[in-house]
Amino acid sequence: QVQLVESGGGLVQAGDSLRLSCAVSGRTFSTYSAMGWFRRAPGKEREFVAAIRVTSTRVADPVKGRFTISRDNAKNTVYLQMNSLKSEDTAVYYCAADRISRSTIPTTARAYDYWGQGTQVTVSS
Repeated sequence: QVQLVESGGGLVQAGDSLRLSCAVSGRTFSTYSAMGWFRRAPGKEREFVAAIRVTSTRVADPVKGRFTISRDNAKNTVYLQMNSLKSEDTAVYYCAADRISRSTIPTTARAYDYWGQGTQVTVSS
């Protein structure tokens, strides 16, 4: 059974940094399969944050220049480094995995087959 477990969330102040981790068990995904991060803020729809496929990445405009996604294939883990956090980054962050090896990096939630339970990130201003 495939499991994605996020960790690293918490309560920080604006301007601080956090690194989220997503540990995958039950399956080793090809590097050609995208791994991504999404978030859902209170009262808002789930939105794409960042994704990685092989060494290519896509990052959403609201977090571009502040968030970086990386992947350690040996550890089957994906990371989201979040710097210069803002109050609008407050959300539950979800890790997701695409079981299909695609030629592009998907940014829509429906393209991802496996999801973690989420980790809360709260940024106080």
